[in-house]
Amino acid sequence: MTGRVHIIGGGLAGLSAAVEVAGSGRHVIVHEAGPVCGGRARSYEDRKLGCRIDNGNHLLLTANQSVFRYLGLIGALDTMTGPNRPVFPFVDLAEGGRWTLDLSAGRIPFWVLSPRRRVPGMRLGELVSLKRLMEAGPDQVVSDCLLPGPFARRLLDPFSIAALNTPSDEASAALLGHVIRESLAKGGRACLPQFPKTGLSESLVDPALAHLSVLKCEVRTGRRVASIETSGGRVSRLCFPDETIDVDERDTVILAVTAPVAASLLQQAIPDFRAPDAFESILNAHFRLEKRPRALGSFGEARFMGVIGATTEWIFLRGDVVSVTVSAANRYAEQDPDQLLACIWEEVRRALDTMLDAPLPGEPAAQRLVWEKRATFAATPEQLRRRPGARTPLANLALAGDWTATGLPATIDGAVQSGVEAVRTLGLR
Repeated sequence: MTGRVHIIGGGLAGLSAAVEVAGSGRHVIVHEAGPVCGGRARSYEDRKLGCRIDNGNHLLLTANQSVFRYLGLIGALDTMTGPNRPVFPFVDLAEGGRWTLDLSAGRIPFWVLSPRRRVPGMRLGELVSLKRLMEAGPDQVVSDCLLPGPFARRLLDPFSIAALNTPSDEASAALLGHVIRESLAKGGRACLPQFPKTGLSESLVDPALAHLSVLKCEVRTGRRVASIETSGGRVSRLCFPDETIDVDERDTVILAVTAPVAASLLQQAIPDFRAPDAFESILNAHFRLEKRPRALGSFGEARFMGVIGATTEWIFLRGDVVSVTVSAANRYAEQDPDQLLACIWEEVRRALDTMLDAPLPGEPAAQRLVWEKRATFAATPEQLRRRPGARTPLANLALAGDWTATGLPATIDGAVQSGVEAVRTLGLR
């Protein structure tokens, strides 16, 4: 029996669901509240910078199987790039030192035996932290599992913050343990860094929309759902400000919106509905240069760098734009934006000293601070217990979003996986 599939939300979770069900004979309609699709993973023209940028920096690993499957389905695998080896350059601005984490290709971690390839100053005994994380219980936090030392300070703690977007003394150790099992524990082949050649929209959004158009799926933007009506244990109507759409017995609905929006729309239909309600922010600082620099050494190979002992955490070089990402950024919410930008730029200059073919100027030609106030749910043990599964008490409604219980953090991979799970839950594939 065919029917319409209404997908509410055109972020990556909604697009993933649409791609998954497209071509099945069902009439797929994506309803996106904003003017464009992509949600928090898209590109846009920034007038202040005078160029096109991503609204956030996202680094994928080859372990992110859901994303690469999605890219394959939409014909966009060739839009990604990255180093040919699992290399991760770092600089420590507090204690000094530069190094490149150079992982072994296979599962046997030969890299830990080489001082040139591992974290400087680490002791082999510190690897016990990895075992503790992978065996962590549901109530443990990351900091409970970390042995003091360079391995934790210079790798595991920054890796945790980047992956979970939550401070290590609050973040779920079990969730980080799962990430480690699926990436670092599988060896360097699972840890090859990948990112879009051009931009997030050009890799993740535009090819998906083109794919959906070929398969006669509808994508309607500027369509905010005001309420959802139910009857007989099913969604019966989708109410928009200017019209109401009846949902008949053949139709299904995938709700692929943010956690707060889902909670608001479902408060009447599912009175005991729970979703994450604590969030962490991410800030991205973008600096445009008058002249495109040439990156040197491992930074030139990777085109990104991890920074330890500073506000800056990750630096990306995209042409004439230097972009910085700071995760778990609620801790900086009270700081003056101009002072924060000045601090980050000075850290960038120090971090990239000797890593570019010419010194960076005292001030960039243009700069922009982009603050995502509710970038992800806080990945604490308490909030993980609030993550709902894709299935709901309403027979024709499934949930999607990086905040649902995918077993993954609130990442691009988690968002894409959630769309697939929603489609499977409704038996559409």
